[in-house]
Amino acid sequence: MQHFKTISAYCEEINIPAPKHPHFDIRSFEENMLTVKQQMLAFRHEFYAIAIKADGQGKVISGQFSDFPDGTTVFFNTPFQLLSWDILPDWKGYYIMFSQDFIAQSTILSGILDFFPFLKLSQSIPFTIPPDQLDVILRIYEQIWKEYHGDEVDKFRMIEAQLFLLLNYVKRWFEEQVSASEAEAFLRAADLNLLSRYQTMIQTSFYPNAEIETFANLHSTAYYAQKLSVHPNHLNAVIKNTTGVTALNYIHNHIISLAKSHLAQTSLSVKEIAFLLRFDSPNSFSSFFKRHTGKTPLSYRDQEHL
Repeated sequence: MQHFKTISAYCEEINIPAPKHPHFDIRSFEENMLTVKQQMLAFRHEFYAIAIKADGQGKVISGQFSDFPDGTTVFFNTPFQLLSWDILPDWKGYYIMFSQDFIAQSTILSGILDFFPFLKLSQSIPFTIPPDQLDVILRIYEQIWKEYHGDEVDKFRMIEAQLFLLLNYVKRWFEEQVSASEAEAFLRAADLNLLSRYQTMIQTSFYPNAEIETFANLHSTAYYAQKLSVHPNHLNAVIKNTTGVTALNYIHNHIISLAKSHLAQTSLSVKEIAFLLRFDSPNSFSSFFKRHTGKTPLSYRDQEHL
């Protein structure tokens, strides 16, 4: 199964031009239709996508959701979610893709998973929007597209603000369209529940004021497995089957995301960040960060502040 780690690799595979930015992209379906592969077997990628399909024929399977509602449809892709399609070249609408790095570097978007639950793997349910609201959402996409293709030095600040506005509109329509009972019916109960608990436990364990046992190893899957009352092998199998990465890699990805956020958005020293992320020394943190990113923490910070 193909797995795309970058937006550029994804664009190359589906036969559309490379993105203008490594961590963010916006396209109209119309501009893709000239060259895009009309059929893609199941694959995974590592970024978020929010799409509005105003028209078009064919079948898309996003995660466990294959029967999209009729009419104008909003649908989502989340990191590691399975996706496939067999479409006709007549789609109209827009989609936005952005990576976890894009979120980490943004003050506005840093908490979006808490505010917008439809971006979580277990709740990314496609839904329709009222016909009289189509122009509202299309105008936002069009404004983001215009900024993205412009030359203003602050264009990504504007894009982040517009994306946040878009997410709030989607949240309103999502809550109107999808009841709690409908959302629950779509969940692959046991595995997705365990994944959700694992995600939440990792996230809250690294909160600055989290109450953690003295000798807890927050970098170890065994610690979370014990707290979740499951065997570490079972936890790893569920996380790997659901997300495509191991339970340990999931922890590492979260730590790297937090580290990038601190380096890009705060003036905390490497020593202070290492302490917040539960490393036993700044050197251990620096080695870990370089192993996963190819950069030292300070070189990453310097790059982001150019």
